[in-house]
Amino acid sequence: MNVSQRITGLWPRRWPVQPFREPRWAGQEPTYRDCAPALIEAAGKRASARPSGNWFVLGASRSVRPDRPFGVTVAGRELVAWRDRDGEVRAGPGACPHLGAPLADARLDRGELVCRWHGLRLGGGRRGGWAPIPAYDDGVLVWARLDATGREQPTDRPVVPDRPDGARIDAVATLTGVCEPEDVVANRLDPWHGAWFHPYSFARLRVLSAPKGVDVPEAEDRFLVEVTFRITGRWGVPVVAEFACPEPRTVVMRIVEGEGEGSVVETHATPLGPGADGRPRTAVIEATIAASERPGFAVAAKLAPAIRPLMRHTAARLWRDDLAYAERRYALRA
Repeated sequence: MNVSQRITGLWPRRWPVQPFREPRWAGQEPTYRDCAPALIEAAGKRASARPSGNWFVLGASRSVRPDRPFGVTVAGRELVAWRDRDGEVRAGPGACPHLGAPLADARLDRGELVCRWHGLRLGGGRRGGWAPIPAYDDGVLVWARLDATGREQPTDRPVVPDRPDGARIDAVATLTGVCEPEDVVANRLDPWHGAWFHPYSFARLRVLSAPKGVDVPEAEDRFLVEVTFRITGRWGVPVVAEFACPEPRTVVMRIVEGEGEGSVVETHATPLGPGADGRPRTAVIEATIAASERPGFAVAAKLAPAIRPLMRHTAARLWRDDLAYAERRYALRA
């Protein structure tokens, strides 16, 4: 027995980081037989059939600051979000109704937008053809309701996934791809690619269960996955996670067993509209919300500002690869 085998045999199983063995990359068990295209397509259809209430994620709550507006385009519609005097999020069209100035460049005064071109004040109510739109801040993300875009029965608030209580650390990463929201959702509903496409992050991935067909009870509509999050080399954190879609443009990965139980990664796909080349652009807005019952985590949560950049970097690295997957899927379909 070599040193590595002795360490593995003596390592306490209750510790979150565990040593593991794995075959070389090409020696893994192929997953293409289980990853049937029809299975992923059916999962996407089930997600698209769920109501969204016409709500779209605009970005991170921290991006909408009290001292300046936040501009974004959703489905080709220019929008602006800001905070009023009470700190509540407000949203509206992004063009000034006077001569079309960008309200993302406006100044904030007493919780209202003041256009920098001619000083028109906006935010308190309708002004000509300009009027605020419903907005919602869930504490991690900011949403706006676009009824003309969603064309569904509107709801008072978006479908916000369940999140862990108590001490937690959250971070939001945003990337943009040449694809449509359904391509982003399809990527996340294919857990089989994890250890193949992201060997630097995942190892020993095994899909324990996957729903089949279009008619699946909502409580059973989830992918259950056993996976080890690689820390370094052959050391990682083994967990069991589920993937589910609470609404058409959101996929939630939740740890249901193992270290960080209850932690979630929410992937939101927001259509931005066509780019200069006429092809669609989609923003991937991913919120990672980490939690743990370990006593040391409460201390770590106090260091969240220093930890968030690392969390965003990790998410962005994965999505740079996964956007290639989503973009390729769109290109083949288009």
